Parts: sequence; C-alpha cells; structure tokens
Amino acid sequence: MLDLILFDVDGVLLSEERYFDASALTVWEMLYSQKYLGIRSENFSPDPVEEEIRRIRKELFIDDQVLSLMKSYGINANWDMVYLSFSHQLIVLLQQLLPEHRVEIEHIITKEITRESIEKIASLLKNKTIQIDYASFLEDFSTGPSQNQSILYYLNNVAEKRLGIKTDVFSPTSLLWEICQETFQEWYLGDQLVPESIGRETYQSGKKGFLSNEIPIVPPERIAETLEMLRNKGIKLGIGTGRPTIETIIPLREMGLLSYFDPERIITASHVLDAESRFPHRAPMAKPHPFCYIKGWLGLQQDDEQVIDFQINPSDAKKLMIVGDSVADYLAAKEIGCCFAATLTGLTGQEARGKFEELQADFIVNDMTEIPSIL
Repeated sequence: MLDLILFDVDGVLLSEERYFDASALTVWEMLYSQKYLGIRSENFSPDPVEEEIRRIRKELFIDDQVLSLMKSYGINANWDMVYLSFSHQLIVLLQQLLPEHRVEIEHIITKEITRESIEKIASLLKNKTIQIDYASFLEDFSTGPSQNQSILYYLNNVAEKRLGIKTDVFSPTSLLWEICQETFQEWYLGDQLVPESIGRETYQSGKKGFLSNEIPIVPPERIAETLEMLRNKGIKLGIGTGRPTIETIIPLREMGLLSYFDPERIITASHVLDAESRFPHRAPMAKPHPFCYIKGWLGLQQDDEQVIDFQINPSDAKKLMIVGDSVADYLAAKEIGCCFAATLTGLTGQEARGKFEELQADFIVNDMTEIPSIL
C-alpha cells in the first residue's frame, strides 16, 4: 500500500515549454547582449515578440535536439541546461581566439569565470569575425559521460580537447553557474519578482517574465480531480521539483492545486540550493540525485545532513511512488528503490515510451490523470 506519492512539476503537472523558452533566451542574452559577450551586431531585446522567441529557441537548441540530448543524460534542471549550453558556446568562441590570445585564454579558463571574465572575453571578441555553431554541442556531447550529472564536469574535457588547456573550472558549484542561474531567473520571473527571488534588481531590466503565463499539462480541474481521488485513498501527496519555491507555489496556487499537497512535502530547487550551500563538498544534489525526493519522504523539517545520508529501507521504499517525465526522475527513484511512474507529457511526448520501456519503468502512463488506475 502506498503512503506517499511525490510528483515532479514540469512535464507532469505544468508544461515545460516556457522553461525551455526562458533557457534559450538566457543563452541568447549572454551571447549577444552588450552586458555579456555582445558578439555580432544582432539587436538584443529583453522583450522579444513570440515569433522571435520561437526563432531563437529553434536555432539555439537545433529544433530541441540539444534539449533532448541533455535530458537523455539525466539533466533535468533548466539552470543546468543553460549552464551547459552557454559554457559550451563559450569554449567554442575561445577556440576561435587561439592562438592570437592563448595567454589570456589560459588565464581565463583556469580561474573562476566571473562577470569580469566575461567582460574580458567580450573585449577579445570585439571586431573579430566569429562563427556561431550551435550544432557543435551535439557533436561534442554525443559521446559524453554515462547517464549522470558528471556531464556538467565533462565541459572540462571539451575545453581540453578544443583549447588544449587542462582545466577544472567548469562545475555546478562555479560562479559562472550562478550567473547563468540568476540570468535565467530574470527571464522567468521578470523585473517585478526578481528582487524577492535573488535579492537584487534585474541585471538587464525590461523582462516581463513567464510566471503568469504557465500552461497546465491537462486542464487544472482534471488534475484536481485526480489528486482528490488519490487523497481519498489515504495517500499523502508531495512534490519534488527542479523549480524554485516561488515558481512552484504561485502557479499551483493560482490553478487551485496547491492545497492538495502536504506543505511539509513540497521540496523545490530552493531547498536543494540551500543544502548545497551548507554542504558544498556534497554537491551537486539536483536530480538525478535523490535529495529532493528523500527530503519529501522525511519532511521539510528534517535536517539536510541527515537527508543526504539517509537510506530508505526496502520495506518503506515500497510505500513511495515517484511520478516524473524524465530520465533524471527515473534515476532518482532507482537510487531510492521506490516505484516509478513515467508520464509521456515531457519534452518528447509519446516518443519517450521506448526509452522508459528500455529502462523498465514500473509504470508508463499517458499523463498523470491515469495514476489512480494503476493503483
């Protein structure tokens, strides 16, 4: 008998489309805005029209092939997707500055990459003829590491291969990762909500944000009906998501869904970041690391250090189900030893069925409304 079901949010309850749009816009800004690398003469705007957003995402992620490849490696957090994509393009750009600026590049690539580093790279790129090759990501990562988050560190291998410089500067605990994360937050939240989220005004103002334009996977009333059916079976409901808290609470509340979830079991990326800041030597803890789901099992008040080291015994693991749309969710469930239900409402939709069949997911459902039927 199940005691608890923990739901991922993106691709399960809410559509990921706006998150992917914001990811593309973040990389686009950091490449083209004069506040970042400022390459080429493309006109940057913090408020692009919908047609422009579609064009940017299509070009940058090669018709979402880049997103699909990252997902296949278990990368689920959009912050990590932005960091991977931008850092890779940064390496490709630096390669084009060799050998003329080898000394400067070696200095940059072997230290923490900061906003000052980005300014220095922008000055080196100024008035240079630069080739942008988004598809090179597929080439460099098609034979990357195995399915785990070491792909974030694999950027160091790519840098050594392309630049001939050995480095360990690329990691999910780097300052560059923080810059990518905060810039993404600016796009997703918009000028009004950014100060509450990251403690400062937007670095580049004029962004409206996407938070008020969320798209549910199925109509909210059907989600509510499903959650009510599960609660009536005596099952507690929680959340384990790569979204920050503010981006989880606001849309679920507006859709009338928040009250179905136990507030002690709503675990977000904000809680993961807090744990990583307290125990940096244990990072990364984003999915596919099972931290958010184990904390959801134990409850929000459980100390993070105990959560990190906690092992759910096999008999208790049978009382937990994780509902997710990604390989990262599956890997977290496998690590815990609990039941996993895959929904076919993520980036690749029904095409994901083959992958989850290959992984031998416990259940595969078209969408979350089918969860009561598999119980």
